[in-house]
Amino acid sequence: MGEVPLNDLGRGVAALAPALRSAIDDVLTSGWYVLGPQHDAFEREFAAAVGAGHCVGVGNGTDALELALIGVGCRPGDEVVTAANAGMYTTTAALKAGLVPRFADVDPATLLLTAATVEPVLTPSTRAVAVTHLYGRLADVGPLRELCRSAGVALVEDCAQAAGAVGTDGPAGSLADAAAFSFFPTKNLGALGDGGAVTTGDADLAARLRSLRQYGWSAKYTATLPHGRNSRLDELQAAVLRVRLPHLAGWNARRREVVARYAEVLGEGPRRMVHGRDAASPAHVGHLAVMTTPHRDADRAALAAAGIRTDVHYPVPDHRQPVLAGTTGGVSLPVTERAAGQVLTLPCFAELTDAEVDRVCDALRLL
Repeated sequence: MGEVPLNDLGRGVAALAPALRSAIDDVLTSGWYVLGPQHDAFEREFAAAVGAGHCVGVGNGTDALELALIGVGCRPGDEVVTAANAGMYTTTAALKAGLVPRFADVDPATLLLTAATVEPVLTPSTRAVAVTHLYGRLADVGPLRELCRSAGVALVEDCAQAAGAVGTDGPAGSLADAAAFSFFPTKNLGALGDGGAVTTGDADLAARLRSLRQYGWSAKYTATLPHGRNSRLDELQAAVLRVRLPHLAGWNARRREVVARYAEVLGEGPRRMVHGRDAASPAHVGHLAVMTTPHRDADRAALAAAGIRTDVHYPVPDHRQPVLAGTTGGVSLPVTERAAGQVLTLPCFAELTDAEVDRVCDALRLL
């Protein structure tokens, strides 16, 4: 009996191989490889899918975050408030843009930013708040949006883990001034390489983003906006994403089923699924099936012995990363620190079989 993988990208590709090959062949014969008809069609289709007026395809999710922050008005030296438990991605984008990350703690039940955790760290230098929909669960954006509006700062969604999530206020990608998506192959909507996008309801912001992704040009060879770069979603990846987008809702539903199975086994004891109570909600798309356990090393070893692959998302909080040594001012993030020592990621992807889920559940019962 083989291992139960944490993820298996090949299964998802194999299921759509004929359609993917056809789409790639169409691009090869078209003569368009950058900013062509596949790219334009994907931008329209993805904007419609997430309920945003505009979608701007870019090279990867980190560029999407950086350009979103620049696009909403952040400038070098400005502060951006974000969480420290989401893998350093937003922090990396902020640093690349010359911004100063300020870390807010997260809610102990959801491990997400809330208005209550963000408000105490806002300062006169804050220009934006970047909220990550961690593990595929939408944050409570409504109160954050009101807080940002009253404080006069922008709100940016990091939707890298939440494509297709829909809350009471609408879909991920439509809830803030701008939203960043990653199409890295492991995402719920993944390309066959790197890719990203920014969505927004603001036509002027979308125009700025289109300029920023292509050297800051206002016209060809005329650079007008500062902080421009070369970051474009290529035709091949756009074509792949167009094939995969119609399947996203079904894939997300299967991921929710998997998380719900694990949550049923673990219950609400010392070991629990982080978003187990939300497993059936469309606001949760099961990007990662994460449990918390006070015995992570022992539990991980036991699961490995049972042939269950696991991972940790994420073991080092941003404010503890070596690159930020001496710059975070002794910030206190007790919930973030505790979670970093307890989170454990279980297998979860749309093609995971019922038999494999059963094996994981059997192993969890023995912990």
